[in-house]
Amino acid sequence: MSLAPVLARPSVTTIIVAAALSSSIAIALLVAVAALFVHEGVPLHNVAIAERACSDLTFVSEREVCMRSFLAASAHRHVASR
Repeated sequence: MSLAPVLARPSVTTIIVAAALSSSIAIALLVAVAALFVHEGVPLHNVAIAERACSDLTFVSEREVCMRSFLAASAHRHVASR
């Protein structure tokens, strides 16, 4: 009689199904996050360009208004070019 505990091993089919399911979930999450980055928000390079264009303004409120108008104009140009 063996005193060492014996653990039940899952079948090969269960392992393959679990691996396929976890892979598909991981791929779906990555695609969803990438789609959100593409679809939502302002591209970072546009923000950097707006910051440089408005850097000569002294007051923060003026700088924010300048950046918003610059980003709105660039978004308008982007939509019009489609």
